[in-house]
Amino acid sequence: MTDSLFLPAGARIFVAGHRGLVGSAVARRLTADGYDVLTRTRTELDLRDAASTARHLADMRPDAVVLAAAKVGGIMANSTYPVQFIEENLQIQLSVIAGAHRAGVGRLLFLGSSCIYPKLAPQPISEDSLLTGALEPTNQAYALAKIAGIVQIQSYRQQYGAAYISAMPTNLYGPGDNFDLETSHVLPALIRRFHEARAAGRDEVVLWGSGTPRREFLHVDDLAAACALLLRSYDGDEPVNVGCGSDLTIRELAATVADVTGFGGRIGWDTSKPDGTPRKLLDITRLSSLGWKPGIALRDGIAATYDAWQHG
Repeated sequence: MTDSLFLPAGARIFVAGHRGLVGSAVARRLTADGYDVLTRTRTELDLRDAASTARHLADMRPDAVVLAAAKVGGIMANSTYPVQFIEENLQIQLSVIAGAHRAGVGRLLFLGSSCIYPKLAPQPISEDSLLTGALEPTNQAYALAKIAGIVQIQSYRQQYGAAYISAMPTNLYGPGDNFDLETSHVLPALIRRFHEARAAGRDEVVLWGSGTPRREFLHVDDLAAACALLLRSYDGDEPVNVGCGSDLTIRELAATVADVTGFGGRIGWDTSKPDGTPRKLLDITRLSSLGWKPGIALRDGIAATYDAWQHG
């Protein structure tokens, strides 16, 4: 660990959402880097409660905050519960960011999502594509909440000179992911479906859509490494994309997951179901200029995630 202008060695960092996929990875990484990681469970602190969040932050007096807490889910969850996705995320963001400012926290990293960008944005998607076109309808409520978070960060920078920043990760996966078939994202859902099909001896798995959309996947430990780098090195108004710089089709992803899980049957496609955004590859030039590169290959990461889920 090295000292920096924005994050002193041994800094006390509150990770909001430390039990989630992203927050747990960030907490692990920051602890390994020698920082003093502070956490609160959901029982101890409901981040949707602005007054309680402000009190906890005032008591903790962290040097920095990582806002990794969010209500997240896949296409089905986003389509079914748009009210919860916009309201709960807005409540969390307003509570934590405003509470951190009132508590005098000097450094904050807000984590958003690549779904903030227009559905048909030029590929790869640069940060300046934000607000240049229509969003993907299936997750519009979640995306708008995250866009509001970016604007909130920029507003605190403009009005108060706060060293607050935001990062937009691509599709994430890894240990601690959500494997609930009704609320999970595509990769853990595929792992579970192929695993259960193999265990039951089924000869076919039918998946939503055509399989032609292209997606980028980043292991959550690589995201955590990028977060640590950004906390130490970046101080700009614009959000920073965090991805691996390459993508593949959902068909290719499904074939890889089937192979990793040992499923040897047929993969079918239900084209009556939505595909979502046709392609979503992030331009990571801004992050790469800070010396960033991912370290975990996709197949290796999927195998490790599958193993962790089976033995978790």
